[in-house]
Amino acid sequence: MADGALDTFPRLLMHHAAVRPGRPAIREKDLGIWQTWTWAEVAEEVRAIAHGLAAAGFKRGDHLAIIGANRPQLYFAITAAQALGGIPVPLYEDAVAAEMVFVFQNAEIRFVIVEDQEQVDKVLEILPQAPLLEHIYYDDPRGLRDYAQSQLASLERLKEIGREFGKAHPGFLDAEIAKGAATDTAAMHYTSGTTGYPKGVVLTHRNLIETGRGAAEMEGLGEKEEVLAYLPIAWIGQNIFSYTQWLACGFCVNCPESGETVTTDMREIGPTYYFAPPRVLEALLTQVTIRMEDAGWLKRKMFQYFMGVARRVGGRILDGKPVPLGDRILYALGDLLVYGPLRNALGMSRVRVAYTAGEAIGPDLFSFYRSLGINLKQLYGSTETSVFVCIQPNGQIKPDTVGPPAPGVELKITEEGEIVVRSPGLFREYYKNPEATAEAKTNDGWFHTGDAGYFDPDGHLKIIDRAKDVGRLADGTLFAPKYLENKLKFFPFIKEAVAFGHQRDKVCAFINIDMEAVGNWAERRGLPYSGYQDLAAKPETYELVRECVEKVNADLAADPKLANSQIHRFVILHKELDADDEELTRTRKVRRRFIGEKYKVLVDALYGGKRDCFIETPVRFEDGRAGTVSGNLRIEDAKTFPAVGQRAA
Repeated sequence: MADGALDTFPRLLMHHAAVRPGRPAIREKDLGIWQTWTWAEVAEEVRAIAHGLAAAGFKRGDHLAIIGANRPQLYFAITAAQALGGIPVPLYEDAVAAEMVFVFQNAEIRFVIVEDQEQVDKVLEILPQAPLLEHIYYDDPRGLRDYAQSQLASLERLKEIGREFGKAHPGFLDAEIAKGAATDTAAMHYTSGTTGYPKGVVLTHRNLIETGRGAAEMEGLGEKEEVLAYLPIAWIGQNIFSYTQWLACGFCVNCPESGETVTTDMREIGPTYYFAPPRVLEALLTQVTIRMEDAGWLKRKMFQYFMGVARRVGGRILDGKPVPLGDRILYALGDLLVYGPLRNALGMSRVRVAYTAGEAIGPDLFSFYRSLGINLKQLYGSTETSVFVCIQPNGQIKPDTVGPPAPGVELKITEEGEIVVRSPGLFREYYKNPEATAEAKTNDGWFHTGDAGYFDPDGHLKIIDRAKDVGRLADGTLFAPKYLENKLKFFPFIKEAVAFGHQRDKVCAFINIDMEAVGNWAERRGLPYSGYQDLAAKPETYELVRECVEKVNADLAADPKLANSQIHRFVILHKELDADDEELTRTRKVRRRFIGEKYKVLVDALYGGKRDCFIETPVRFEDGRAGTVSGNLRIEDAKTFPAVGQRAA
């Protein structure tokens, strides 16, 4: 089959099953053992699910909700729906039942395939609010033996019915696949909804496949790549790397046993193509820092020395730039003693290409990984653009830009500083929302990203922040809260930060400590604590965080545009910001405006000069119960520095 005909995902799958039937297509770790499906076996599984869905009444244009972690059967279900002309709608596995109601109603969901009992319980909970829902299929049967709901059946039973249907209707599925077109809707991904209800982003086969192929060709990706699928299926980034490019390139995708085993499973697989949002890279760096804090004196000194060498020349060596022979020898020694073992511990020994995206990454964090010899590159995109808007080319990596436009992408900056995009990956529409579509997408195909940025002299795009979040202090100084928050989060002791300052006389911040990193730090110093709230309130913890804030301020003093946006006051929150409490999106983006309103009493105390503030906050516990957390929080000042080249006032 010519490449031109491989324009839908089901056709791509059948192509791989024909030309590389025995090669591994997907693996899953179950009970400590890796299970493998070849391309031929994947095709048979997809046929069985598709035939089963057809027998149950699933038809062209229907939406299939998919809820769960990365599991092969869920990926097979995506292709099965597409083979019938249906539209998969992945939902976040950690979403509470109430968050799913809108999607089920908006997309008129009749069929859903879920991973396990947890997801079944959520769907059953919303059944009264989703009257169109007729069929619920589950992959993992544990705990479901005594469930008797008429809508409920196992995925295995669906496949049994499908195999019988296939025998009775030979040629049915091939005919359905032949009806498909590149312009058909391939998937619908709901935005994370930082404001209001999420929007269903309608993406075609052409949108996804053309952008996925273009990036794969740029990076030289092929069938021998190994990819770890560990982020939510509902997130467009994971879907691109472990589904779109999986079928575009024919490589092997690996599903870890659980979220807790990702690091171990990654070391076993040794991915060659890797993706991680900044929060994952921050967490890995925190683990490295903790391990080095616990190491002996000699190891700590060796690590500090060779990391100094790496920061100085590691990135230049990776980019193929000239480096003095002495530094090359030192770096090679560091690679033997420090960088190589560290890459191995992180599971990145075989990584050829690594991307980070999802939100802005702090330049320090980005440079740390590249200094180790990991080819980490920044990627810029969104759900509406099928991810790929800008990609950093090899040898042209900068810590503060996201690179030039990707192949086939056009970019412009409006007079207001907003980035607008036109590309083959641009979504068709927001589902049932013509007003939002018209607001975001012009008649001639330009999409308003909502991000603010500009091009540097080399044509690389630099993202400042979300356009709606970029502001000015009272004195006119640029206020870019995400930039400040990322600088704070580079420190392993700070897990989350929220900066305030628009139209105010100074910048103040909320801080969430990283429980693992600060807990380890406290234990080594003999500081007892009973939990997050107790640890966060300790004077020693405040001093630790103050040091981090003041280091950020010292860095900001060297930037003429941001020197006046140093952080003057901060408070350590008494609870961790949580998506279940609506403070973060499911992709862990801060809902800054919501937080500002929810914690208004704290914001007022920061700017009112108070030294402490009592607050009582509603929370939702893991078991679904509602409650409150309260505390009298200390408010601390941080040292600020005169701008470089200016005299202190």
